[in-house]
Amino acid sequence: MLYVVATPIGNLEDLTLRALRILKEADLIAAEDTRHTRKLLSHYGITTPLTSYYDQIETSKAPALIEQLRAGKTIALVSDAGTPGIADPGYRLVKGAAEAGIAVVPIPGPSTLTALLSVGGLPMDRFVFEGFLPAKKSRRQSTLHRLRQEERTLIFFESPHRLLDLLADLDEIFGDRQVVIGRELTKMFEETLRGSVRELRTSLHGREIKGEVALLVAGRSAADEPQESLSLAAEIRLLEVEGLSLKEIAQIISEQWGLPKREIYAMGVRLREGKAK
Repeated sequence: MLYVVATPIGNLEDLTLRALRILKEADLIAAEDTRHTRKLLSHYGITTPLTSYYDQIETSKAPALIEQLRAGKTIALVSDAGTPGIADPGYRLVKGAAEAGIAVVPIPGPSTLTALLSVGGLPMDRFVFEGFLPAKKSRRQSTLHRLRQEERTLIFFESPHRLLDLLADLDEIFGDRQVVIGRELTKMFEETLRGSVRELRTSLHGREIKGEVALLVAGRSAADEPQESLSLAAEIRLLEVEGLSLKEIAQIISEQWGLPKREIYAMGVRLREGKAK
């Protein structure tokens, strides 16, 4: 049997009683970082053997672990923090075990994603989790352009040294939406920051940001439409100055903004006729 075990994202008291029992009873614990997991096990006096299971070896290691499961061993899968498989290793092992007819059992518990949603104050009846955005600016902006029409609350993980860059991109592409930043959740220096994109850019400017960071970003609303129309018009005019045809402009902006080409083309025609500003 394969157990997918959620472990604390910071505070060690957040380990559930069931997770504690499973970690003690398992034949083997597959851990993202054995050094990190060993600290948790030592805290609770657990001596179950450990084996490494991290991103770089996930593809090659999963078959060997599945063979041990086939042989009758019980394995507990853990990541460094939170629920395995959510922006952490786990997918291939779970998929392979399920395909091999092995029982896969969730041991639910801590998750940065649900922890921030629960205190964020943004709608959480419908949300989209995007994990870590690309580190390269052009790819990150391309992803944000694709998401700018999304009406559900958006959730991102981010490196602390790229947080201000992400806020700048959000300001440029999404506008001044509401954002909630969770830093070091459940840990000693836990911090939750709320405000508009520009308010948070101002308050965090010049500050050294440390620790694990997650963000909630408000989905698109009707209030965003006037500002977006102005931005779209400016983008069309900018590309016209570069000598592009309306057809070429519609193609480029459609790919970047996720809007139908016919709508962009129609706005371009109105701009040329002086009916849109």
